[in-house]
Order: sequence, then structure tokens, then C-alpha cells
Amino acid sequence: MKKRPVTTTGHLSRRSVLAGLAGFLAAPASAELKKVPRSHGQRTMQIVPFQSGEAPGTIIISNDDRTLHRVLGGGKAERYEISVGREGFEWTGTTYVGRKAEWPDWRPPAEMRKRDPSLPPHVPPGPYNPLGARALYLFSNGRDTLYRIHGTNSAGTIGGYETSGCFRLTNTDVLELYGKVRNGTKVIVR
Repeated sequence: MKKRPVTTTGHLSRRSVLAGLAGFLAAPASAELKKVPRSHGQRTMQIVPFQSGEAPGTIIISNDDRTLHRVLGGGKAERYEISVGREGFEWTGTTYVGRKAEWPDWRPPAEMRKRDPSLPPHVPPGPYNPLGARALYLFSNGRDTLYRIHGTNSAGTIGGYETSGCFRLTNTDVLELYGKVRNGTKVIVR
């Protein structure tokens, strides 16, 4: 069989593409690639009856119910399903949103790295970052509490007692919530 010449005009020949693909497919099984999440998870937000004396826009989190409500006023709120702190990591109090970030990076706090030395000092933004697509940073008295309302790239964990004190939503939900919340928004954790 006569070989066709490979052109060098800047276009890939069919043969070079197939050869590259064959090389990729022949890669050893030990060169495993991490699975990139293909879904942002379910949208759990519902408009529900909710009586509150708080101003519209206020966020009220229930550790027991594993829900986040954003007060709308008129006896209504948006309700989102969330994950909350596992045993020993739950907390209550009043804070506010002091900062917002799209596709945040993550630097595990020193206490967390002490508990789990396998944690890296820094995780860049993207599909393997535990803060997901958006993060709302909770502050108190002008200082970062190190707690967040954030998304997740592991949507199957929503609804549990999973975190080290943060409040986790699906990326679908946090993308929606993020656009509605302003810096300074009051957050009540019960």
C-alpha cells in the first residue's frame, strides 16, 4: 500500500489525528484522570410560606432542617436545601456577607489542615475546588469568620451533615442565590 504524504500546511491530516488518538487510548491504565463533574446539581429553590420579622433579603439558615431561606417579605421566602456542619462543627449566630467570589480558590484553614494533613495548602478555582461555583464569605465585626455559604462540585452531598461549619448548596442553587445577595446582607444561623 502506497503511503500518502502528510501535508505541512497547518492542517492536521486524518492519519495524524488517528495516530494521536490511538496513542491516547493506549495510555497505561495507571494514568487515571479524575472525573470532571458534568452537572451543577439540582435546583432545589422553592418559594414557600415563611413568617419572619426580618427585612427582605435576609438569609436565615436552619441547621436542624438543613435549609437556607432568603426572606422575600409578605410571608414568603426562597427555600434552598443545603448541607451543614457535621457533629462538633455546627454553630449558630448572626453574621453578614462580607465578600463574594465567583469560582473561588480555597486555602484550608490551619486548624483544618492540622486535622487532615493530606489537605493541600491551596486549591485553585475549578471542578475540583470544594467551594464550587460561588462563595459568600461570612463576616462578623469586620472580620472573616472563615465560614462560607458556597456551592459544591459534589451535588450528592446536599442535605446532610457534611461540612466543617460552612453551608453548602448545589452549584445550580448557589449560582442563582449569588446574583440576589449583596455584600452586607444579614445572615442568621439557627
